[in-house]
Amino acid sequence: MTAYKRAFGRSNRRRIALVSVVAAGGLLLSACGGNDNDMEGMDHGSESSASATVTQNAQNTGENPAPGAFNDADVMFAQMMIPHHEQALEMAKLADGRASDAEIKTLAEEIEKAQDPEIQTMKSWLKAWGKPESAEESMPGMDHGSGGMDHSGMSGMMSDEDMEKLKAAEGTDFDRMFAQMMIDHHKGAVEMAEDEQANGKNATAKKLAGDVVKTQSAEIEQLQKVLDRL
Repeated sequence: MTAYKRAFGRSNRRRIALVSVVAAGGLLLSACGGNDNDMEGMDHGSESSASATVTQNAQNTGENPAPGAFNDADVMFAQMMIPHHEQALEMAKLADGRASDAEIKTLAEEIEKAQDPEIQTMKSWLKAWGKPESAEESMPGMDHGSGGMDHSGMSGMMSDEDMEKLKAAEGTDFDRMFAQMMIDHHKGAVEMAEDEQANGKNATAKKLAGDVVKTQSAEIEQLQKVLDRL
């Protein structure tokens, strides 16, 4: 699993570099004060799903899904967590037809159930805040390369090579690889959510960040137990 640890280890440096570019060039957003717009069961995703439901209800009634003041950290949290969650969904969907362990299969289903609504929730925040869904859209001067922003440097994100290895695995090999990769992936999400809790301003965004920390920390513990017995 050395490749996964390397991907996780280099994430902080690249994430810090990204934030530095944003701060130095003023390309992402205005300073915090400028955006003060008033604008152990198996079902680990219940709290996150509840937050997503509240947001959906707000959208349906035409209300702001994330009312109140927000700052750069809130926007960055949503913009970065969306592709992070999308990769988790991609990993979880691979379990169908490849996983052999019943607990891995169930966990994959729970991950899909929790994280897909959260993606839609965070997209609705950005729309309400008048911000693009992608961080790279906020930084038009940055050279993202022909393939767009390389999200593999984000905390806990798997590289294309890692994903290809997971796709090629089956049975117990897949179960072990999935568990280790999702542990690393979840640790990255928890780190990002803790950053939001510490630096964010919007109450709705900070609430979802708290749900992510609680839900994914519990899944990390469960995945580690699965990995230990495989």
